[in-house]
Amino acid sequence: MAGRLIYWVKPSLRRRSPNRYLTPRLSACEDKRRSGLPFVSRELHVTRGNQMTLSRNFDPAVWYRADWEQRDDWIIGLTDEEIQELEVAVSRTQAVPIPELSASSFVLPAFASRIRELRDELIYGRGFAVLRGLPVLEWNRETSARAYYGIGCHLGVPVSQNAQGHLLGHVYDLGLDPMDSLNRVYQTSYRQLFHTDSTDIVGLLCLQPARTGGQSSICSSSTIYHEIAQRRPDLLKVLCRRFHIDRKGEIPEGDDETYELAVFYPEEERVTCIYARDFIDAAQRHPHIPPLTAEQADALDLVDELASSDELRLDIDFLPGDIQFLHNHQILHARTSYQDWPEPERRRHLLRLWLSAADGRSLPADFEARYGTIEPGQPRGGIRVPGATLQAPLEP
Repeated sequence: MAGRLIYWVKPSLRRRSPNRYLTPRLSACEDKRRSGLPFVSRELHVTRGNQMTLSRNFDPAVWYRADWEQRDDWIIGLTDEEIQELEVAVSRTQAVPIPELSASSFVLPAFASRIRELRDELIYGRGFAVLRGLPVLEWNRETSARAYYGIGCHLGVPVSQNAQGHLLGHVYDLGLDPMDSLNRVYQTSYRQLFHTDSTDIVGLLCLQPARTGGQSSICSSSTIYHEIAQRRPDLLKVLCRRFHIDRKGEIPEGDDETYELAVFYPEEERVTCIYARDFIDAAQRHPHIPPLTAEQADALDLVDELASSDELRLDIDFLPGDIQFLHNHQILHARTSYQDWPEPERRRHLLRLWLSAADGRSLPADFEARYGTIEPGQPRGGIRVPGATLQAPLEP
């Protein structure tokens, strides 16, 4: 086994649908392989010290755009019965503040089992899905937020997303300067480069799309890892070493204004990724932080290049009522810049959840610098600052 990356698939998933999870899918990429046309290779390589080995064990977390762009089974349409269950749960919990909701209080008798299947797919499978059809244009803001938050509670425990303690985040243009390294880009209309968030699962509910732009894109960080192993194993070693990362002023008690993490953490059964280029670049403002080496800059540039490539990048256009869920440890996400509608009520507006999964994967010890604790089953990740009050505001 030494030197090979062996992918583990949850046994219950293997029994339930072996072909769905374990059989390599024929795709346009493989057609290109046979035709001799240029493409991003699907050969999977693994670095172990100075040794390069080839693994042909295809993992559901390793995928290319061509695997999914002509399929829609990753889009899960809500049924009338599930929407009715949500409405009943919302009605029964009106007296409960949104931050105090839980899976046990927000009861979904039948829908909960499908949410568990979704959680399995996120954590053990491809790592992404879209729930489609939440009637946000018919419901008021509180009903939409409460239903969304309740769904999230069945996937994990919501954690704070900023220094204000927001459990329910608002991806909305507040007119902030995107060039200010201390600003969070999600509060602007500027493009967001491929990145992960500081949590196990991230959810985005579309209330209103933009007038133009604002397209969501995702890619597999495991695929990026294997592509770099084949193309530039020297740079892969760089990405498996720690970088200085800025906290952008959101500093937990007793911690420093920066911390250190690698981009990739390869293990026997998987690769865990944590990546936010703008937070790495922002750390350069501190005089005591050494400048990025040319090799480090090249390695980060290659991650960005591969993530945004046509071969790896899957683009998703949000409709009102769409909920995108991503497993941060294996999926990078991005957003194009956008132009908004002039009317305030039509401006692009997404509600965000950061969720700590009770059965989440084990994380490297280094993650404690960002996550606080890395123990599965304990609320981990999020932004932890002194004096923050956990809240779920209904407005940006």
